[in-house]
Amino acid sequence: MQAVVNKSDLIANLAAVCDDLEEHVVDEAVRLMMAMMVEELIHDGRIEVRGFGSFCLHHRAARIARNPRTGESVSVNAKSVPHFKPGKALREAVNAIND
Repeated sequence: MQAVVNKSDLIANLAAVCDDLEEHVVDEAVRLMMAMMVEELIHDGRIEVRGFGSFCLHHRAARIARNPRTGESVSVNAKSVPHFKPGKALREAVNAIND
């Protein structure tokens, strides 16, 4: 069974490791970091964390699609989709478990 770590778990785990910091301080730091990442992506920026990976936007053009149920043509607006590309160290660490 796979474990799921959500934001509150991450904050609690970081607070437990950082003895000098209270949980509310770690909570604020994590929230600020995530807000800064979102803000950078909103402005079409790129976020790169060496050894972990990078975040950027993939832009999808507007297109005409088909409703599979009715076959009717549907207009799909252009959109930007966040994309994560894992770094080399992360890929190697994850794949080392399978070796």
